[in-house]
Formats: sequence, structure tokens, C-alpha cells
Amino acid sequence: MNEAVKYFTEYLKSENFRVTPERLSVLETVLEYRSHFDADELFLKMKMQGSTISRATVYNTLDKLTQCGILSRSRFGKNLARYEVIFGSKPHHHVICRSCGKIEEFLDPRVDRLARDAARTMNYTLDDYFLHIFGLCSTCAKNQEKRTTT
Repeated sequence: MNEAVKYFTEYLKSENFRVTPERLSVLETVLEYRSHFDADELFLKMKMQGSTISRATVYNTLDKLTQCGILSRSRFGKNLARYEVIFGSKPHHHVICRSCGKIEEFLDPRVDRLARDAARTMNYTLDDYFLHIFGLCSTCAKNQEKRTTT
């Protein structure tokens, strides 16, 4: 059994939730993603694969997957929540283009040190942290420059 499936199954049992084929199907489909996705993308992907799952089950299962730490949920400057698999991955941060929505990930130990130092200075126990940097990707910046010079 996949480690994420085993972990999720144990989480559901510990919280007195039923382990259902639908919940496990959502997890298996989520684990196929290698990038950020939203709930509707996941729902449509499952429907296209022949699933009869309801939209409510997808949303509820995404909440449970986030609560147990398999997924993270972010809002990258829009009202739309985006998810990504974090189970078994290294902490990372995001640079987001405000124009096209492109999301790029990066690792930087300086951010990690800053988060730990800030928490220590403020007398906090660090639970979690993330950094989102917003701007224009090089393509959108060039396109914007072209529009302003013509």
C-alpha cells in the first residue's frame, strides 16, 4: 500500500471518519498531479476518467487531505484555492505571476532560517511557514513593456 494511502487511512480511522472507496479514489487521483490544481480541475479529471463521484465528496475529501497534511491549500492572490501534494516533499516557496498565474517553486535555506529566527525572536513555536512572492514573469513583463512602448 502506498505510504500516503496508508497514512490517510490511519488518519480517517483516528478521526472516526469512514474509509470509503470514493475518498481513496480522490487521494489516488490527487497523487497523480505534479503541479498545483484546484478542486474543479480534480473533479472534472475524475469525471473524465469515468468516476461517479460527487463534487461535494471531492471538496470534503480535499479538506480532510489538507487537515492531515497530505495536501496544502493556498490562495495565490485570487479567490480560487489551489492545492498541491506536500506529503513526502521538501518545504518550498512560490513565485506567482499576477498576470498569467504561472506558479514557480523554489527552495532557499535563507527563508527557512528567517522563519525559525523570527519565531524564536517572537517566542513562538514554529508550526509551519510559506513564502509567496508576487510579480510578473519575464514573458508577461516583456508583453507589458511592449504595450507601454507602442
